[in-house]
Amino acid sequence: MRNNFRADIGIFSGSGMYEIAADKIEKAKISTPYGPPSDLIDICTIGDKKVAFLPRHGRNHAIPPHKINYRANLYAMKELGVSRIISPCAVGSLQANIKPGDFVVTDQFVDRTKGRIDTFADGPDVMHISAAEPYCPELRELAIAALRAENAIVHTEGTMVVINGPRFSSKAESRWFTQMGWHTVNMTQYPEVVLAQELGICIVNVAMITDYDAGLVGNVPEVTTKEVVRMFQESVGQLHKVLIRMVNAMPAQRGEKCRCQQKPDEAYFF
Repeated sequence: MRNNFRADIGIFSGSGMYEIAADKIEKAKISTPYGPPSDLIDICTIGDKKVAFLPRHGRNHAIPPHKINYRANLYAMKELGVSRIISPCAVGSLQANIKPGDFVVTDQFVDRTKGRIDTFADGPDVMHISAAEPYCPELRELAIAALRAENAIVHTEGTMVVINGPRFSSKAESRWFTQMGWHTVNMTQYPEVVLAQELGICIVNVAMITDYDAGLVGNVPEVTTKEVVRMFQESVGQLHKVLIRMVNAMPAQRGEKCRCQQKPDEAYFF
């Protein structure tokens, strides 16, 4: 099926954010070699930018984190012409100084998932993508500036441990994550971030803190889905403003600090 839609920027939204306020929204059904993406993709106009918006869990939140078709979601963005992706998500805090309501612009991840398909390179072409700096440095700077402009409490770096889900961590697991010095815990950033890299797409994560994981660090009750949703609803208005600000501030071309487009060429084993 030929795709007649185009977009400059992609947004993957997380739990609790299923729409974005924008002009001229069209629904795009994109087919990929990896199956369908999580839902129809909204093709929006924000300022002078075309934006592709996709809730990674689907609009009815019917897809759990371990069942998301990450390859289809990323490939659909590539088919639309997207070169840069903003990837917000809800996360739990592992450190006392990172509080519910804060934001973290993630710079590193630790993968603790299992069984997820995490590469486009299934052979015969072999790719070894570099994940040393997984998030685009230029987009990270843009995200930090947008968060500060919206008076958000922002932590300018942080390591996210990605667990398989759909369950939350045990207290023992949460204690281990904290002792390792990791900052946040989430269920969806992997393999989303490395698949973007394999396609040469810039990606940035804006992590919204909704809870203290397992209740250990903050000396509060253990996390529940209801608490995550409640906290997300309190902060989602601010996140929405940040996303709009980021889109409007994004330059037409990638700058000198960005190597994301070159990474696939450096990764293939010839």
